[in-house]
Amino acid sequence: MSKVIDYFLQYVQIDTRSEDESSTTPSTLKQHNLAQLLVSQLEEMGAKEITYDKEHCYVYATIPASEGCENAPVLGYIAHMDTSPAVSGENVKPRIITDYDGSDIVLNAEKNVISKVADFPSLLRYVGQDLIVTDGTTLLGADDKAGIAEIMAMASEMLANPNLRHGKIRVGFTPDEEIGAGADYFDVKLFGADYAYTVDGGAVGELEYENFNAAGAKVKIQGKSVHPGDAKNKMLNAILVLQEFQALLPKEQNPMYTENYEGFFHLDSVSGTVEEAEGDYIIRDHDRQKFESKKELFQKVGDFLNAKYGAGTVTIQMKDSYFNMREIIEENMHMIDRAKEAMKECGITPVIVPIRGGTDGARLSFMGLPCPNLGTGGHNFHGKYEYACVQSMEKNVEFLLKLAEKYHE
Repeated sequence: MSKVIDYFLQYVQIDTRSEDESSTTPSTLKQHNLAQLLVSQLEEMGAKEITYDKEHCYVYATIPASEGCENAPVLGYIAHMDTSPAVSGENVKPRIITDYDGSDIVLNAEKNVISKVADFPSLLRYVGQDLIVTDGTTLLGADDKAGIAEIMAMASEMLANPNLRHGKIRVGFTPDEEIGAGADYFDVKLFGADYAYTVDGGAVGELEYENFNAAGAKVKIQGKSVHPGDAKNKMLNAILVLQEFQALLPKEQNPMYTENYEGFFHLDSVSGTVEEAEGDYIIRDHDRQKFESKKELFQKVGDFLNAKYGAGTVTIQMKDSYFNMREIIEENMHMIDRAKEAMKECGITPVIVPIRGGTDGARLSFMGLPCPNLGTGGHNFHGKYEYACVQSMEKNVEFLLKLAEKYHE
């Protein structure tokens, strides 16, 4: 078995799920278990300048430049250690399906969990290849342990083979990306890279430098509870006002109706009683002007309901989360050109797609470190149908090596 797959199978069995409601960094202490293993493995392979931020759970390390390449730009590769809180990451039991035949995959016969080709047609890309799947009770963790494994396998190859040509390489592993906090304590100055890539996408060949502009919003409704038998002209049901708020947003801008560059309003969770109700929203759009217009509309809906039901009925708390990295990467398009060249030389077809989400790289780009995103070979993230292709992961290690070579030319 190849080194990248050995690493991956180790990493996915370490539970690193982050938690939205936590007030600490990292949000879960168990993320340190993977960080400590990575530090140990980096030391063992001979990496230099290893830094382990034991307070915030960040790991940084250096692969020194090969002889004669010391003046090349410093290139960084970054991946995140946590997995999504949406599905359990405890007791992950990965299984390798060799020579996949294109049929439905029974993940768990007892629970009747089946990964159906009709639901996931991307499976058909991998007929004749080997797939790593779950047992149908947890996520796999390819997001982003596939990226970590590929970076580690690349680092191991570089350190073991002095004939490879590359400048100084910095690797970084972050916590809490899944809850939007992966860049909170990332030390850009210490990292010291001129350019970097997050290895945190889907199919190999994906090359992403556009992401959503993003905001989170909390809508609080103050109602008036009165005995329903005596409620006429007195009661104000906060739950119903929240429903009205949702109904006033454009129906076609619900995520279930959007794709590609189309933005949305997404009601993520609700809670409440007649007296008080609360809804948590996320607001997304690739276009900055449309994004700002969405936020303005959101506020206008609240203002309309306050005019209708009385001041203070609706309170909105809104905060920007991250912005589209495109405006930064457009000033550094050589990063995209080099990645495309390296892919083609490795026999990979580049696929440039917008991210319908965000990555650590989006925030890092605005922190002074241009940082587009690369695929990993994983699919169906954040769920029990997640899988990764062995050959894709191995090919991605080859690509990362080739991309590093492009930065010393």
